[in-house]
Amino acid sequence: MSIKIALLLHDIRSTQNVGSIMRSADCFGVKHIYFSGYTPYPLINNDPRLPHIANKINSRIAKTALGAEASIPFSVYNNEIDAVSAANKAGFKQFICLEQDSKSIPINKYTLNNDILLAVGNEITGVSHWTLQNAHAILEITQFGKKESLNVSNATAIALYALTNMNI
Repeated sequence: MSIKIALLLHDIRSTQNVGSIMRSADCFGVKHIYFSGYTPYPLINNDPRLPHIANKINSRIAKTALGAEASIPFSVYNNEIDAVSAANKAGFKQFICLEQDSKSIPINKYTLNNDILLAVGNEITGVSHWTLQNAHAILEITQFGKKESLNVSNATAIALYALTNMNI
């Protein structure tokens, strides 16, 4: 049985980070991306954003996504609660997040046992308090250098690599 992975991108600020995450998601076979909060997202049917703004955002995402913005199914929600509920209904029963926290465990020590929704968060503040309280597990990438964190797109790519290799 192969475990499926979906992503929740909540309150990410940078279109470049979104595009890079989408490119990595395509590389690692992510099945769906859930956008929530103020995370920029590619064009959608009946886009509620002003056309010139939606097109500008889409163009910036596409610059780093290199086509992945068109290859991965995604949906957009105002808040993460609705996004997580939709992911759960779609079969992503294991809700985990990537964050440094007193309750986090190294990603390589985690056991996958169901299709997962992996939440990543804001470039400065990380995932929300709600996510920390409601995730089934908080995972972190073990680091050895002096810096305390990674860019969200780099961290997502590393996490996807680790999680997909648990499937092999």
